[in-house]
Amino acid sequence: MIPFIKEFANRFDEDRVFDLSAQCAYYFLFSLFPFLLFSITLLGFLPLSSNDLIKLIAEHAPGTTNELIEKNIRSILDVKRSGLLSFGILITLWSSSSGMDSMVKAINRAYRIREERSYIRSKLLSISLTFGMILAIFSALVLTVFGERIEYYLHTYLHLPETSIFISNTFRWIVNLAILTLMFLGLYYIAPNTCLRCKDVIPGAIFAALGWLFASLIFSYYVNHFGNFTETYGSLGGVIIMMIWFYLTALILIVGGVLNSVIPTMRRR
Repeated sequence: MIPFIKEFANRFDEDRVFDLSAQCAYYFLFSLFPFLLFSITLLGFLPLSSNDLIKLIAEHAPGTTNELIEKNIRSILDVKRSGLLSFGILITLWSSSSGMDSMVKAINRAYRIREERSYIRSKLLSISLTFGMILAIFSALVLTVFGERIEYYLHTYLHLPETSIFISNTFRWIVNLAILTLMFLGLYYIAPNTCLRCKDVIPGAIFAALGWLFASLIFSYYVNHFGNFTETYGSLGGVIIMMIWFYLTALILIVGGVLNSVIPTMRRR
């Protein structure tokens, strides 16, 4: 166990994980609204309301971050804008994939792999992973709404007590955990510029999924009860909160990549 901790600490320091996390957080912020614009426009053609998506984001987004994106979600999702899909799709998708592009580079660095893919191939990979994230959001929305329908059926037809709402909340968290694990599994399996086995990336995927859920929960609790970002930063408080949240997200994802790269090294030794 001690050799593993030492190797992990050395990788963590040599790969400059904190610096990479700050870099990824900037690109996440840069690509957030193009990503929302593109993904929510696609979801706008599905039988989903803005309240469904806002409810899903509110479960994880900390503090006043919801206020920054709620108006955009309502204006995009409640109005079907086919013009975006026909004219601005390339620019929007290109911009929204920049965050994923930075994460691919960070994971390659965690594996100490030199990026030899061309710019076009790297960008297509980032766009494909962005589509996978959109699919994950859609799956979470559908399954969450499905869970609410199950709860309604249990209350209406089986006359279960109101405390059975715990079933729906538990179902929602299990679904989110499963979707996050699969999404991170695909990220760690596809992003590195090398051949990996699926079982080699499972530890990092599980760590990233659990770590991100708990980190978002704890950070949201801190912001809502102790953090006075609005008093300190004024109108920029929501942006500061979002940047810290993105930083924690990138940190957890990169640590998961480092974990996946260290485990095979220790097994060979």
